[in-house]
Amino acid sequence: MASFSNIGAICKVPSPPSLSNNSSSRSLFPTLRSYSHSQISRSRSCRLGIRSSYAEAVRENPNSDAIDVVADVKSERIVVIGGSGFVGSAICKAAVSSGIEVISLSRSGRPSYSGSWVDQVTWMTGDVFYANWDEVLVGATAVVSTLGGFGSDEQMQRINGEANVVAVNAAKDYGIPKFILISVHDYNLPSFLLQSGYFTGKRKAESEVLSKYPNSGVVLRPAFIYGKRKVDGFEIPLDLIGEPLEKLLRATESFTKPLSSLPASDLVLAPPVSVDDVAYAVINAVKDDDCFGIFTIDQIKEAAAGVKV
Repeated sequence: MASFSNIGAICKVPSPPSLSNNSSSRSLFPTLRSYSHSQISRSRSCRLGIRSSYAEAVRENPNSDAIDVVADVKSERIVVIGGSGFVGSAICKAAVSSGIEVISLSRSGRPSYSGSWVDQVTWMTGDVFYANWDEVLVGATAVVSTLGGFGSDEQMQRINGEANVVAVNAAKDYGIPKFILISVHDYNLPSFLLQSGYFTGKRKAESEVLSKYPNSGVVLRPAFIYGKRKVDGFEIPLDLIGEPLEKLLRATESFTKPLSSLPASDLVLAPPVSVDDVAYAVINAVKDDDCFGIFTIDQIKEAAAGVKV
């Protein structure tokens, strides 16, 4: 399986206005910001004809300078696989707040909890291995997969790897222009520990995304994700641990950096990531057609900062 560990997240950075015809340069993702003019894609836009009132007023006079205005209006429609889960629901909520149409596909369907954003999501119940993609993917401009889990090696290979591969190939076959995968940080683990079904499944999925979508595929690699996780009607406040730990590790990273080369050091030193940061990094990737590649922990936070309100 091909290795993509050295591929960075790439985006087009707009140049300042000038009289020259120099094209925009490409740079590493930490310089990324979300720019409205880069969010217009011909493949994802609809045409909206707007006739000015002035044109209507002078219609009877053919010699008048009637003005017709035609605008390109972006209409985003994303499919979130696993949208009723911890990370998936955060992505759905962030997308709704950003004016994006959302379809969720999960085995559990609509979540039991309420919220104004919940009513604005189309909840579909189904298994990725048996999904009716004709219904799920119609009109979609991007697919986001949050699939992943623990279990036996065989189970983890299936859910972390094979299920995501099925989703990637379905999206590609239906001509969906972008695929975003929520993967995992490797924690600087020794290679023999990365041979578990959990990591090999995730890397197999990453390989499929980056090979089928070389110029638009996005892979997010967060560490421990914290937030308020709802399980069977109960709320688990993971942020009570994750948020202060993230602040502590970032405040001390100049002192702990020399330790980062030690095997498995990131099990302790990798900063946790807010589920909201993961969600808004996804929104940034959905809206920016020029970003692709693997996003590290710091790049996820940077991406989220570009769109977070």
